[in-house]
Amino acid sequence: MSGSCTVKTCWMRLPSFRSVGDALKDRFDGASRVMVSNTDLEAPVQRNDVAPHRVPRRDRYRFQLRPHNPEHKAPGAKDLVYLDSSPGFCEKNPRLGISGTHGRACNDTSIGVDGCDLMCCGRGYRTETMFVVERCNCT
Repeated sequence: MSGSCTVKTCWMRLPSFRSVGDALKDRFDGASRVMVSNTDLEAPVQRNDVAPHRVPRRDRYRFQLRPHNPEHKAPGAKDLVYLDSSPGFCEKNPRLGISGTHGRACNDTSIGVDGCDLMCCGRGYRTETMFVVERCNCT
C-alpha cells in the first residue's frame, strides 16, 4: 500500500438549503418584539476608562433588549427580535407600495397565505361554486 492511501481529508459542510430555511422560519415565527433599554449610555467618560476599540465586543454596546410585553421572557442570544411591527397588508398604502387585499380571490380550504381567513383580514368573504362544462375527448 502506498503512503498516499492512508491520508484522510476532512472538511466542514453546510447543511442543506431546506434545513437552513426551516431553521430560519422557526426562528422567524418565534420572533419577539423588544424595546431597547439604555444603561450607562449617558454615563460620563472617565480618563481611566478603557479605549472604545479595546473593549470586548460583548461589552462594547451598553444596551439591553427588553421584551415589549413585560410578561414575556427576555430574548436569548440566538432569538430573532424586532423593534417595530410590520405595516399591515390588508389596507392599501401607496406610500409603502402595499396594494391591499380587497377584491382578491382566496382559497377557503387553504391555511396558507392564499387562504381566506388570512387574506380577508376578518372582513368576511363570499364563496361561489361554479360548474364549468368543457368539451372533452376531442379529436
